[in-house]
Amino acid sequence: MKIVDDNVYLMNAADRIELIRSGVPAAHLAVLSVKMGMPEGRLLALLGMSRATVSRKVREHQPLAPEESERVLGVESLIGQVDAMVRESGEPVGFDAARWLADWLAMPVPALNGRTPASYLDTIEGQKLLSDLLAMAQSGAYA
Repeated sequence: MKIVDDNVYLMNAADRIELIRSGVPAAHLAVLSVKMGMPEGRLLALLGMSRATVSRKVREHQPLAPEESERVLGVESLIGQVDAMVRESGEPVGFDAARWLADWLAMPVPALNGRTPASYLDTIEGQKLLSDLLAMAQSGAYA
């Protein structure tokens, strides 16, 4: 199954679980880092992944482990959520959801007690928190 930008956000739970269990191709991390305009090493660090392990898996054409795949899909889902939010708000001409998310991840957020959203990417619960913050921002309930 191929990962396609915001399709992860729109995927049904069964398909997402299947992709997690089968493993995201390790090489997808390089694609994701380019899409976000973020150095791959930084992305790996934020996701709590070892560069050596990922490099080995890329060389050997192995997929990521399920827990690693889940974190990567979480980032893809956040990108899809931002894209959907902008599309619902109007015409997103020239808007790059992946780049916007990368910028937002680096900014301290009052609702996170001044911490950056990036510091929550390494866990699924943290990613859910970020998704909830984005949803609150869209509804105007952002704290």
